[in-house]
Amino acid sequence: MKGLFITFEGGECSGKTTIIKEVCAVLQQHNIPYISTREPGGIEIAEQIRSIILDIRNTAMTEETEALLYAASRMQHLKEKVLPALEQGMVVICDRYLDSSLAYQGYARGLGMDAILKINHFALHHLPDLTLFIDVKPDVALQRLAQRNKSDRLDLEDISFHKAVYDGYLEVEKLYPNRFVKIDGNKELDALCEDCVQKVLDFIGR
Repeated sequence: MKGLFITFEGGECSGKTTIIKEVCAVLQQHNIPYISTREPGGIEIAEQIRSIILDIRNTAMTEETEALLYAASRMQHLKEKVLPALEQGMVVICDRYLDSSLAYQGYARGLGMDAILKINHFALHHLPDLTLFIDVKPDVALQRLAQRNKSDRLDLEDISFHKAVYDGYLEVEKLYPNRFVKIDGNKELDALCEDCVQKVLDFIGR
């Protein structure tokens, strides 16, 4: 039996990390076999690529290079970790996937979504079964971001970039309305986690 591929998307400081931990804890309580992973990263090669992408010293990186690095990381991660888990019938919980590239590089960086789809051609054969988009307005996210150390290149972007990312996600929703579900991310974290857990359990039939 093929597993289920569930991704979580959202801008910076949307709470995805905490939400995913809670979702995974509930899956474990229900004895549902799963793995939790992330993009870029999740495996050794992809984590090395992640460190290059997010290094604050790499300010000279072009938009095209950034997009290609994400695509390379995605393909290695997909073949080495995600697909084998799905073939074993597991639920794969992934922090970000193709939708992030569409919103960040395709829309916010201005490369165009068609260009991102072309360089991620192989990933298009393995789209998520469900995507939960944590809908946090950019001004709220930036307030949260101001309270933490700016640790990577994306943290250093200004409000206009983060607004463009948000708009990009709204365009992604139009592309994939059947799997893309918006979750109100402006509520208290406990309530937000509860909403996401329920959506996942409902989707997998528990």
